[in-house]
Amino acid sequence: MVTVTPNPRRWWALAALVASMLTLGFDTTILNVALPTMAADLGATTGQQQWMADSYVVVFAALMLPAGLLGDRFGRRLMLIVGLGIFLTGSLAGALAGDVTWVIAARALMGVGAALVTPLALSVLPTLFAADEQPKATAIVTAASALGLPLGPIIGGWLLNHFWWGSVFLVNVPMAAIGIAACVFLLPETRDPASPKVDTVSTALTATGLGALVYAIIEAPTRGWGDPLVLAMFAAAVALITALVLRERRLERPMLDMTLLAHRGFLFNTIAATLVMFVLSGLLFVLPPYLQAVLGNDAFGTGLRLLPMMGGLLVASRTAPQATVRFGARATVGAGLTVLAFAALLGSRTTVDSGYGFTALWLSITGLGFGFSLMPAMGGALGALPRDRAGSGSGLLMTLRQVGGAVGIALLGSLLSATFQDRLDVTGLPAKAADTAGDSVVAAHIVAEKAHSAHLAASANSAYVHGMGLVLLVCGAAALVSALLAAVFLPPTASGRTVQSPEPDLVTAVEDA
Repeated sequence: MVTVTPNPRRWWALAALVASMLTLGFDTTILNVALPTMAADLGATTGQQQWMADSYVVVFAALMLPAGLLGDRFGRRLMLIVGLGIFLTGSLAGALAGDVTWVIAARALMGVGAALVTPLALSVLPTLFAADEQPKATAIVTAASALGLPLGPIIGGWLLNHFWWGSVFLVNVPMAAIGIAACVFLLPETRDPASPKVDTVSTALTATGLGALVYAIIEAPTRGWGDPLVLAMFAAAVALITALVLRERRLERPMLDMTLLAHRGFLFNTIAATLVMFVLSGLLFVLPPYLQAVLGNDAFGTGLRLLPMMGGLLVASRTAPQATVRFGARATVGAGLTVLAFAALLGSRTTVDSGYGFTALWLSITGLGFGFSLMPAMGGALGALPRDRAGSGSGLLMTLRQVGGAVGIALLGSLLSATFQDRLDVTGLPAKAADTAGDSVVAAHIVAEKAHSAHLAASANSAYVHGMGLVLLVCGAAALVSALLAAVFLPPTASGRTVQSPEPDLVTAVEDA
């Protein structure tokens, strides 16, 4: 066994990695609270807002596995610096962007950087820390990424109340620069020449297949589900993803090891985790406009009002591991998904007059459901695999989670957009104003203010709340289906047995630090 000599600067290096992962963590959610403001300032339609969110996630999902292999072959420190540099460049471009197209391109570039940083930030830890310190270091880095999620809406809301919308991008620049400097001066270079080569064909198939699928889902409400371009994109997505699966099955050392799905515990826990991310991403996309446009909160107030869900998540992070040990992964995951379904169905009863108290209630329950389903599902997925396949299993699991998030934003956002346009009453408005009002609830309020039309504002609120209710019904149904799959197909886990978890208790990790 190789003994790692402790690096005297290792804790400073860890601090730099924590700053980098914290930045990536809050960048996942910071845009959600900024979307209503950006929609007003840039005139972004709901579909364009979906692309601003999804361009980051799609690129992230497509490139995460090959990015890790690039670090193995060419140097993890080098690729980490490159990733942070790309993320910094994308953030700067986003801050300076003057229209929606440039924002989408900047977000895609940031996704490239994030895909490089995320796997490599963890892979460099064994070179810094001895075996007895590695679990603590891993927990701290993972906790930083997860705790960035609740910070995103708060930081974004504060920035939007004091500066222009580009500040939500600009805040990343100094953080990424600090990370680059720390990597240059504190991290040793490591590589693994024996790792598999990056399969450019598989990478291209993943990116184009997922991109075509998301494009078709986002464009369908505007163009129509029978539109030739939409149908062609759906067909292309099926063909490309099928080609990817067939290619990966033939390769001796595939990037996406599909044979892992033959393990029942891995397959159904992965399905559960993917559906949870589908619900979470869609929910975080549709909720901020409700809090901001319908309830009339400012950006900072919107961020604060998302905290009940994050509070539920933190409570679950403390108690879910113990519940898994006592009752088993199948019972815990199934119960968490059932709670999540109940919260979504309760939220679907929201009306224009419900007020924030009701929203805070179902958001808190939602956070508990997320925590009790996602963490045990991920731990159960990896615990179902032999130890020598945990690495490839973790890569596949994280990739599918990102895919679930991308499809959640696309599908649920499109359902909301179509419902809002169908129910919005634009009677008496000029054709151009009517089209603008149908772009989003924010646009409808702007048109209503200019036209001094209280009726249009009320119709926009009613249409948006109805669409959000339908989205939550779909979320509840997805969670119920996932709960049934977990109850029927997940292998029983004996109580008292711990499972391997890729995401430690976040609260404990922070306290230990």
